[in-house]
Amino acid sequence: MSSQFDFVTVHIKPNVHYKGRSISYLIECKDGSKKTLGVILPTEKPLTFETHVTERIEIVSGKCLVRIADQEEMEVYSCGESFTVPANSRFSLQSSEVVDYVCHLE
Repeated sequence: MSSQFDFVTVHIKPNVHYKGRSISYLIECKDGSKKTLGVILPTEKPLTFETHVTERIEIVSGKCLVRIADQEEMEVYSCGESFTVPANSRFSLQSSEVVDYVCHLE
């Protein structure tokens, strides 16, 4: 897990979803790769997101339950762990605590 990204462009307009429960910022790295840095606030119900490209999501802090596509069970991911969601798919995330993450758009 990276602790910082050097030589990036930050898009200052945030992506805000679910009435502010999910907020992220797009960054573009010098090598052309794109990532979002975000936070998800505690939720009572799962938040569902759609993907257009493959997304690898690293949990930077906190712990959450995740269901990728049509999985039957939600899986727990904690700080230092990551999960991958295929392109043109969806995932649901739920947490009782604040979750910080980095999403690698691949």
